Amino acid sequence: MKATLYQVDAFADRVFEGNPAAVVPLVEWPADAVMQAIAAENNLAETAFFAPEGEGFRLRWFTPTIEVPLCGHATLASAHVIFKHLGHAKPAIHFETLSGRLTVKRDGDLIVMDFPLDPAKPSPEPEGLSRALGAKPVLTMKSKFILALFNSAAEVAALDPDMALLKRLLVSLGGPGVICTAAGDDGSGIDFVSRMFAPAHGIDEDPVTGAAHCTSVPYWAKKLGKADLVARQISKRGGTLWCTDAGERVIIRGRCVDYLQGEIVV
Repeated sequence: MKATLYQVDAFADRVFEGNPAAVVPLVEWPADAVMQAIAAENNLAETAFFAPEGEGFRLRWFTPTIEVPLCGHATLASAHVIFKHLGHAKPAIHFETLSGRLTVKRDGDLIVMDFPLDPAKPSPEPEGLSRALGAKPVLTMKSKFILALFNSAAEVAALDPDMALLKRLLVSLGGPGVICTAAGDDGSGIDFVSRMFAPAHGIDEDPVTGAAHCTSVPYWAKKLGKADLVARQISKRGGTLWCTDAGERVIIRGRCVDYLQGEIVV
């Protein structure tokens, strides 16, 4: 098997920012085990594979250890590859995925994704979460992720989780990631900040997590009383997302930057 591989920094304005994703365009699908091995070899948070299907593409995402049902940054990176490198001339791309159809469009230099809402509901703090995070959230909620609320952006930035402990806890809960979030600082132009930890899925800290904003955006839209939000994921690499709570959907916008292009030979 030979295939082109692109590595793209998603939710980034420059290289070495945002979340790197590997993107592999296909003509036909290899075995799942081969795709999982490629993702493990890449050792990035996500490797995306897509192939033509119907009027668009079938899109799948793999962490180094598992296939996941939804990934924002690798969808953004895949659309970037299709628009920029594969010469897609239509205004929209339709992806068929494990989370249903996802439509991605261009808006100037931004790529615009239309994702399903995943709102969180109040939930008791899982036993051991504060110890694993090294700080106690003021509130916890639950969607497919755990949403942990803190009083300030500084508290979120200062988190230094015990990853081994957090991984054991998350595995016992079925493997959800933890979104740690707080309001942005006054005058910063950022409505809310977050960090995302998913050691049960082979990702200690994800640099920028589009799918997590399907949960955090509806929370902050209600909390702040506004539909349009600027979000900043304050990982070491960092990344900015321009988001809209659209009722049953979340609109997530971002930019991409190319890092490398190569060939896989398996």
